[in-house]
Amino acid sequence: MDQLQVWAEGFVSTPWIFLVVYLFATVDGFFPPIPSESLVIAMAALWAATGQPNLAGIVLVATVGAFTGDQITYQVGRMVKIRRLGVLRGARAQAALDWAEQALARRGAAFIIAARYIPVGRVAVNVIAGALHYPRRRFMAVDAVASAMWAVYSSAIGLVAGKVLGDYPLVAVVVGVGGGVIIGVVVDWVLQRFLTSPSQGPQDAADRPRGADSTQTEGDSTVGASTE
Repeated sequence: MDQLQVWAEGFVSTPWIFLVVYLFATVDGFFPPIPSESLVIAMAALWAATGQPNLAGIVLVATVGAFTGDQITYQVGRMVKIRRLGVLRGARAQAALDWAEQALARRGAAFIIAARYIPVGRVAVNVIAGALHYPRRRFMAVDAVASAMWAVYSSAIGLVAGKVLGDYPLVAVVVGVGGGVIIGVVVDWVLQRFLTSPSQGPQDAADRPRGADSTQTEGDSTVGASTE
């Protein structure tokens, strides 16, 4: 245990750790199984307990890495004709895309920022934003804010664990990562409800019978004519 702690403290004091954090955060932008949040939390916990690695540097590279990964995902979405994909040609899928497009148009900033805290959710939202041609400059501006907020949020979890368990750096890392996972599950649940509870969701739009709106309009016209 002591040897592992010495090795870990030695490695995080080298510049290589910043490259590792950057790569993890970048890949996590389009491949969610890479646990970039856990790595950022662990580094913040170690900094609080040992003074290494430089926390400002970790927050910076995590922010830039997250931003880079999100831009890659957005670009992938731009290159995919999402409405022409076979699995998305059904009425229900098209209605879901219509809802996503309207949600991005109405509250795109909140949509993109909230999704950054959901590993799979951020990939889906960023791909859809690209596929539905959400303005690139606006996406970049919003995503820069979202990436910075995410990096600070992850670091804060690690800081709390490191301060409480400063005499036990590796325990602080384990507790910080575990706490981050639990908080992530809660945030995931809350934000999933937020992101899928518009006034009219894709489910409602898909379940509405075809021609219902036109039938209603024709009915209203008939009533008006008979009244006259």
